[in-house]
This record gives sequence, structure tokens and C-alpha cells, in this order.
Amino acid sequence: MNPITIPADKPIDFAAIGRLCIDLNANEINRPMEETMTFTKYVGGSPANITIGMARLGMKTAFVGKIADDQMGRFIANYLHKNGIDTAGVVTDRTGAVTGLAFTEIKSPTDCSILMYRDNAADLKLTAEEVREDIIAGAKVFLISGTALAQSPSREAVFQALQYARKHGAIIAFDLDYRPYTWISPEETAIYYNLAAEWCDIILGTREEFDMMERFEQNPERSDRITAAKWFNHSAKIVIIKHGKEGSIAYTPDGASHRAESYPAKVVKTFGAGDSYAAGFLYGIMQGWDIESSMAFGSAAACIVISSHSCSDAMPTVPQVEDYIRRCERGEITAT
Repeated sequence: MNPITIPADKPIDFAAIGRLCIDLNANEINRPMEETMTFTKYVGGSPANITIGMARLGMKTAFVGKIADDQMGRFIANYLHKNGIDTAGVVTDRTGAVTGLAFTEIKSPTDCSILMYRDNAADLKLTAEEVREDIIAGAKVFLISGTALAQSPSREAVFQALQYARKHGAIIAFDLDYRPYTWISPEETAIYYNLAAEWCDIILGTREEFDMMERFEQNPERSDRITAAKWFNHSAKIVIIKHGKEGSIAYTPDGASHRAESYPAKVVKTFGAGDSYAAGFLYGIMQGWDIESSMAFGSAAACIVISSHSCSDAMPTVPQVEDYIRRCERGEITAT
């Protein structure tokens, strides 16, 4: 079953708003950052990665955001352009804001961390007036992510974008993408996440991210069904709650829950899995696949990315995902 009806006759398949930054991934893996000397530069930011993932899967994509007037900002703009992403909605900051940086530490395949530099970040300077209604109006699916809600004026820009998306009938997806270091307090975080989630047709997040949103609610047993049921009283048609190695569960308003096959991976690092999963899942939903097939496709896409050094550069194409699934089915790939 697929409870989502994708709007027809729109020129953009997928658009997103939010964080555009630089990932600097450690080249010397299996050691702490204190001992790491070199890093490789990639475009980063969860909504950017998801949009890149959708573009690699053949979707016509666009982005709404803000970049710094510096070399890193121009690197981001050029990368999006080279990947066929419409950047008409990406504006350049003129106030002296800088590009956010994320240094990654890869101590082991399961022990990874990120050191973020987000002070005066350009992506958080996007204003509501700078959000292009025509771009959002032309999108079939529109994605927001939690980081952009953390500060004004970016916060107001997201809510303006949500109004445009609802006005023009886009399917709205919310990748929770909770980064505590960008928020003032847990109370502030919960309030704005909940306000944004009320607008959304598809909500994707980890159990821990949903726990954060339920700060003022009663769910002591952390029940996924209770968590999901709340959002079916608003706009949600699919709520996906991720449980790490235990896999993900998708809930729908009819009370059903959906699980999909997971695949083994030769893990290099853990970050990037959620972004590639979201891209793969949303791609499947947009093709009219059932929820389980879409989840499986997202899972395979995630395995490809966590088996690579990068996130954005590793976002796979449809043939690559299909080939990965076939190789797993033949037993050619085993977990590490």
C-alpha cells in the first residue's frame, strides 16, 4: 500500500530547504581526530544530501537556501549545479556570514562523531522574503529538515515555505535531523519541531528524535504506535521511526505497521545513512511503490553510502541500488 498521491503536471519532482555546508571527512580512519592530519572536502547538510541523492536517482530537483559569499559557498553552488540541481532559490549572503563546517571523526565503523562549526552560518540567515514561492509551487514533493528551524530568520523562512507548499498542493516531507548544538534549549526544540510537523505528510526520524519532540507529552514506554498516532490527527500519512541496527518501522493512519528487508554493508562510517535512506525511500514512494519496497530501496541506498568515505559523492543511482540489492540476494555482500 502507498497512501501518498503525488501531484501530477509539476515541473520539479523534488525540492528542499535548509542547511548547505561543507563536510570535511577524516582521511586517516580508525584514529581519533586529535591524530588526524588530512580531510577530504564534500558538500554536506542533510537536506542538501537528500536533494543530491534524489538528483542521482534521476529526479528533477531544486534547492532553497543560502550560501556564504566565500570560496566554500561557491564550491557548494558549483557542486549543486554540476549535479543538475536548480539553484535559482539559493541566495548569497552579503552580511559576512560564513559557510558551516562539519569535521568528521572515524574511530571505527561504529564509532563516528562530528565536530561542527555553526557560528554565524550563512544557511541560518535565509529570510522568509528570500523564499521563492514559484520554486515551491512547482515541486511535487517538498522537504524540510529540523536544523533550519533552530534559529531566526531561517526558522521563519521554513514556515513561510511550508505555507507555500501547502497552498500549492505539494507533498511535504520532514526529515527531523536534530542537531542539539544549534538549539538554545530542549523546550524550544520540542515546540518548533511539533509546530512544523503538523504541516507534514511524511515524517522520518530516529526514536531519539521523536523522544525529543515528546518532551511535554506522556509516552513513558516510548511506544512507536503512540508516537505515530499523534501525527495522523494532523497531516501525516506515513511516519517512519528508525531504530538503528534494529531497522525502521513505518506507520500509516489505518493502524498498519510496515517493515522492510535490511541489507548487509561493509561499513566505513555511520553518518550519511539517514540522508541516503530518505532519498531512496522518497524516490520509491514517488514511483508509486508500496511502503515496504520503498523502505527496502532506501535501506540499500543507505548501505552504499555507509560503505563509502563520503556522503554526497556516494549517493547512488538507480542501477547502483538495484545492483546492490541483487548482489545481496546472491550472498555476495556480507556485513562487517
